[in-house]
Amino acid sequence: MNCLHNLSRFSLLPFHTLVTPHSPHHSSSLSFIRKSHHHNPTMSLKAASGSIPSAETSSSDVEEVVKSETYSNNMTEAMGAVLTYRHELGMNYNFILPDLIVGSCLQTPEDVDKLRKIGVKTIFCLQQDPDLEYFGVDINAIREYAKTFNDIQHLRAEIRDFDSFDLRKRLPAVISILYKAVKSNGGVTYIHCTAGLGRAPAVALTYMFWILGYKLNEANALLLSKRSCFPKLDAIKSATADILTGLSKKPVTLSWGHRNCSNVEISGLDIGWGQRVPLVFDDKQGSWFLKKEMFEGHYEYKYIVDGEWTCNKDELITSPNKDGHVNNFIDVVDDADGDRASLRGRVTGDDPNLTEDERNKIIEFLEAFPSEDL
Repeated sequence: MNCLHNLSRFSLLPFHTLVTPHSPHHSSSLSFIRKSHHHNPTMSLKAASGSIPSAETSSSDVEEVVKSETYSNNMTEAMGAVLTYRHELGMNYNFILPDLIVGSCLQTPEDVDKLRKIGVKTIFCLQQDPDLEYFGVDINAIREYAKTFNDIQHLRAEIRDFDSFDLRKRLPAVISILYKAVKSNGGVTYIHCTAGLGRAPAVALTYMFWILGYKLNEANALLLSKRSCFPKLDAIKSATADILTGLSKKPVTLSWGHRNCSNVEISGLDIGWGQRVPLVFDDKQGSWFLKKEMFEGHYEYKYIVDGEWTCNKDELITSPNKDGHVNNFIDVVDDADGDRASLRGRVTGDDPNLTEDERNKIIEFLEAFPSEDL
């Protein structure tokens, strides 16, 4: 079994994850609250009811407004949905369940006080350092202030912004930390990323699916009725199947068969379009190679040869997308027995649900996972 706590983490400014010219333009404890049959399954596009301005907005906030607009535009492009975040308006949030909140990032130590007043016992931050630096958030000051109280805990479990592949890989480790914190702390849990529109909703939704007994679609309907957001359901489905099939991976080899270049990299695959991984040149074969293990799935990628983005004509190529771009692609298929393939197909289908045994298996996995504050 692969150890998820050794998964690589990358640092990148939020808007840099998008700028690639050939991307495929693509009050009881939470752990004891079970599903309600009284939620509204329709999507409601309403403002965050818990919006709290941290400071007055004035002409001096122009730079912050520009940053918010840039972030919102890149988030919309990356997520495939129109999403807006206004950092200058302060922290905003919504109660999804009586003891589960999804919201935007804390901006000052005083935001800890605001959350304590509504019963929050666990602040669960999914941001990476570059996310915080982009908006000038001093996470160390916030964490140190939270430590002065014995009734609230601040935890970090990083997930790369705008990256569904990183979300899929990180979810088992992240939910393990969240599950243990909720069991220990009780009270209300506040899950946040930067805007509270992608990573945080996905983590809350996964918790509801894996732990609280919801079907994924009904949990999503409840979530969307409370907060306008865009969690990546496919990443959640795939992460669920990964755990239930033993975190099995398949070896993959990709190659660039030309020696007349000095540097070859690949972007896409399961590392995201904002990242690159180098290929190694084999002098005997006169080709560049990348060997790695990957979870089952469909992956698109592109080569960067001496700085130029290009497709390998000797490998599978997608049809042109709406902008006319094409990418290489690979389908990684688990050649397991019929039962495992059937399980993965069901869990990644249109309306996935977990049996009691499957949910217990996931919970046992989360409990056994090494504890760490990432």
